[in-house]
Amino acid sequence: MKKLSVAAVKSESRPGKFADGDGLYLLVKPSGAKSWICRVQNRGRRRDFGLGSVSIISLSLARERAREVRLQIEMGLDPVFERKRGQGIPTFREATAKVLVAQRDTWRNAKHEGQWQQTLETYAFPDIGNIQVDQITGPMIRRLLAKIWLAKPETARRVRQRIGTVLDWAYAEGYRQSEAPMRAVSKGLPRQPKRDEHFAAMPYDKVAAFIVRLRQRESFSRLALEFVILTAGRSGEVRGATFDEFDLTGKLWTVPKERMKAHREHVVPLCDRAVAIVRRCIELKRLGSDLVFSGTKRGNPLSDMTLTKLLKEMKEPYTAHGFRSSFRDWVSEETSHPGDVAEAALAHLVESKTEAAYRRGKLLAKRRIMMEDWARYCEPS
Repeated sequence: MKKLSVAAVKSESRPGKFADGDGLYLLVKPSGAKSWICRVQNRGRRRDFGLGSVSIISLSLARERAREVRLQIEMGLDPVFERKRGQGIPTFREATAKVLVAQRDTWRNAKHEGQWQQTLETYAFPDIGNIQVDQITGPMIRRLLAKIWLAKPETARRVRQRIGTVLDWAYAEGYRQSEAPMRAVSKGLPRQPKRDEHFAAMPYDKVAAFIVRLRQRESFSRLALEFVILTAGRSGEVRGATFDEFDLTGKLWTVPKERMKAHREHVVPLCDRAVAIVRRCIELKRLGSDLVFSGTKRGNPLSDMTLTKLLKEMKEPYTAHGFRSSFRDWVSEETSHPGDVAEAALAHLVESKTEAAYRRGKLLAKRRIMMEDWARYCEPS
């Protein structure tokens, strides 16, 4: 027998849940807002399904919707998914757009979002872009990945991860009845060739001679590469540097957390030559640009391939990032500077928060001495 009446629903004001029978409850919040929920037990698991506000859903309609929920559960269907189906399931392309909007505030820069979308447009949309997300299966994903899995292994892994993100979002939103089957997809693909995780690094005993050649001509790319070497910085951090990040009197470069890989501010002590490079870039500063190392287009930094191209032109089989390894090897093999000081100079993450705080506060002076030693080692004799 039903326990609620239309009058009781209208007059009830106490916060709590009030049963009508067969799993239907009137929910009254402390604010006075009222809504309907249907509570269902299935395979030992209890789930509550919202049926709508009392201001919109009458008692009789709530009872009807509760019956629909119970029937769907008995038939092995997911009521949330069925409701979403009725509202329209998005295609993979449409779902991708929603995911990009939802994650926009988490991107470090607009370029990341563009790369994210471009890979899916190129490698996923032709196969599954117009398919509703609830219809996308593991074999579909495996087939599109198989086209590039061995030829473009790194790109293929990124596409796999991004497809998984979109489908997991669809599952969380109730558009799919299961999460992305990415583990099974990966098992169905061949083993990729083993990756060489290391960047080609110039032996540290060749760096000084290389700097001699680097200084034979002057350009923003050559100044930037020498600055990379002297600071043991990442190429992207150097190429994106702006003049307001520098305290040339204090000989410090403060990279804001937004531009750091670890998303944590990094303070770099500068040697005299690094300061001189920044001062030279001030003299060469392009109108309307705050970038220290300007690219060919006004207002744009050097591209990520500029330093790589420079090394190729100089017939060196190394990478700009590899100079960080050159520096680290020099510290280990030629000096008595502690390893943790070198790791701090490279802005590597420290797992312990206490230790990280200690390093930030105590190691700057030690790092300054070490970077001065490195600059002297790199200075052509």
